[in-house]
Amino acid sequence: MNVTGHTRKAVSIRDVAAAADVSYQTVSRVINGHPSVRTATRERVLATIEELGFRRSVTAHALASGRSRSVTVLTANTTHYGYATILQGIEEAARGASYALGIGVLETADERSVRAEIRRAADTGGGLIVIAYDPAGVRALRAVPAGLPVVGVVETPASPPGADRPWVWTDDRAAAHEATRHLLALGHETVHYVPIPSSTSGTAPRTAGWRAALRSAGAPEPRRVQGGWGPAAGHAAGRRLAADPAVTAILCGNDDLALGVIRALHEAGRAVPGEVSVAGFDDAPGSAYLTSSLTSVRLDFAGLGRAAFALLHGVVEQAAPITPHPVSVPELVVRESSGPPPDAP
Repeated sequence: MNVTGHTRKAVSIRDVAAAADVSYQTVSRVINGHPSVRTATRERVLATIEELGFRRSVTAHALASGRSRSVTVLTANTTHYGYATILQGIEEAARGASYALGIGVLETADERSVRAEIRRAADTGGGLIVIAYDPAGVRALRAVPAGLPVVGVVETPASPPGADRPWVWTDDRAAAHEATRHLLALGHETVHYVPIPSSTSGTAPRTAGWRAALRSAGAPEPRRVQGGWGPAAGHAAGRRLAADPAVTAILCGNDDLALGVIRALHEAGRAVPGEVSVAGFDDAPGSAYLTSSLTSVRLDFAGLGRAAFALLHGVVEQAAPITPHPVSVPELVVRESSGPPPDAP
């Protein structure tokens, strides 16, 4: 499932005025509850608003009036390291700009549930930031009504999005490519992969980067081992990989998966990195203190959150052209968990 499709044009106050055969100033007075509008005219304008599906940008109105400044983050998870650190970055930026911050949790990808959460967020009178790293987030980003200020934090897009899609992301494809190339350069014949779930039905960016690095090196592409988000999923995948003596290098979709994989290798009596090298993703704070310390791709999730808020501020204020963009360059941090294969000279 991709975040695709064109954003439909929002109904403007002038569209309502033309359809109701009144001035746009009259529509404005009706919206704001001004008493100097005749009852028949008010009813006609309200009926036209309902018919056309007009939605006022309450955030822009609040900013203009100086009465309210708020943003709601829609997310399916608040505990995993990447999600939580993005939220931290948004909160820091929102606090610095004197914005109130709310969080709407997407408990399921069910369309009715997602739309209900969007309505609740819209009713708070602020803009939205959607963390679209999973099916629920993707559906929410696609379902936000036209005219409501929104920014998406997304997986690496397959192609550069247009200005109608105010998104931010990190280049996961390039990061996975670099991590895989690092392991291959140590002398491993190939690199096995334990992925995190993807927001898309196609090839996930990290998977694409891993695969491209293998093909560039002429290395065989092993079957991916089913992963997940947490250490338990990594442990289950690690037990399968540990049973195969040909496995000497493993890339994990996040550091929590790597933690579980390393535990499974230890239980099977396979040393890291003496027999098997392991690399993770995200460079979570504990990764440097594992035994062996974990080689991992460092992603600036807090910076991603700050960039998302800055972009939303631009959407609301229309202060500058909206430019979707990647945030920072992922950095491979090489530590003790990666080394040459056991049969290396």
